[in-house]
Amino acid sequence: MRTVLCYGDSNTYGQIPGGGPLDRYPRDQRWPGVLARELGAGWHVIEEGLSGRTTVRDDPIEGALKNGRTYLRPCLMSHAPLDLIILMLGTNDLKARFNQPPSEVAMGIGCLVHDIKELALGANNRSPEIMVVSPPPMLDDIKEWEAIFRGAQTKSRELALQMEIIADSLEVHFFDAGLYALSDPTDGFHINGEAHEALGVALSREVEAIGWR
Repeated sequence: MRTVLCYGDSNTYGQIPGGGPLDRYPRDQRWPGVLARELGAGWHVIEEGLSGRTTVRDDPIEGALKNGRTYLRPCLMSHAPLDLIILMLGTNDLKARFNQPPSEVAMGIGCLVHDIKELALGANNRSPEIMVVSPPPMLDDIKEWEAIFRGAQTKSRELALQMEIIADSLEVHFFDAGLYALSDPTDGFHINGEAHEALGVALSREVEAIGWR
């Protein structure tokens, strides 16, 4: 059985657009659940989503626990051995409090890729396959979140290119979620159930296309 770890933020957690932090879609409707359904028997899909998670940054308001790099290593070790790790982070790094350009956000993803490779928790002590997924861009209207994400809308539309550059340089897989899933207008940056379905199905095709040995 192959094991896939989906490591992300609220859009991996399945937070419902416009809802509270504990309002989430059912497990089988969230994109990791859809991915598991599509891949079928012989695949174990692990969902590791946390609302507010960044790539490598301690959040001065929400706390250091939102730093994706801090938790990644113990998370990987607890689920090893792993065949594939899917990283979908970056939206929260665009909050005004971090003041980061898209290129620096992508470099944060690069740090996570380096950490994964260094641990070598795949089969036969090799690095597992890694897929960097750029999150869907934010909409211009993000409602009451405008002050928190001021200026992030434009940056979010540049993330895919910057993440693809990083992924290519590190020789890992890249996938642009924005080609299949759009942010919901209810809050402008979370994806709805239809988008979760489309994203999970599209990702399953990408996973199956990897040259598995």
